[in-house]
Amino acid sequence: MATKWKMPPIVKVYEAFGALGDGRVTLVDATHALVASSDVSKVYEVEVSDDGPTVSSNDNASYWQGYLGYPGIAVMIARGMLPRPSDEIVQALTGIEWKQINAKFRNDYEKTLAEVDARIVERGGDTKEVRARADATLRALKELAPEQGARKRPPASGASKRRGKGG
Repeated sequence: MATKWKMPPIVKVYEAFGALGDGRVTLVDATHALVASSDVSKVYEVEVSDDGPTVSSNDNASYWQGYLGYPGIAVMIARGMLPRPSDEIVQALTGIEWKQINAKFRNDYEKTLAEVDARIVERGGDTKEVRARADATLRALKELAPEQGARKRPPASGASKRRGKGG
């Protein structure tokens, strides 16, 4: 029996919305996609089965923590498996330096969310609306209950890929 993904923290849904807004999600073919990190230093590989909700992703959260990370969530949204947020919500989360903020707060996601909420307000966005859409996406993800696909190696940085030391 296949293993179901653990549910991610809500901040990963915000990150997925931002990845869509930044244009960092590339659908390669019917099952494969690539998602660039917010600082574009890494490119994650995501594979979604064509016969059911099985997802593989080699981002750090998916690989090491066992919950579906933002690249998998973003690809599921792009493929229509999860509802797409409004353009206003996507725009509110565009251009966020997720890696930098997560590092600043040592992956304390409550502090990261507080920082991101402040940026949403600065941009004239509605934090309650963003949170409601993120909660709805988490509920849809839980209902879909995707299974973990084959575990792939973690991503190499863009620099090591250029030197031929990673995949």
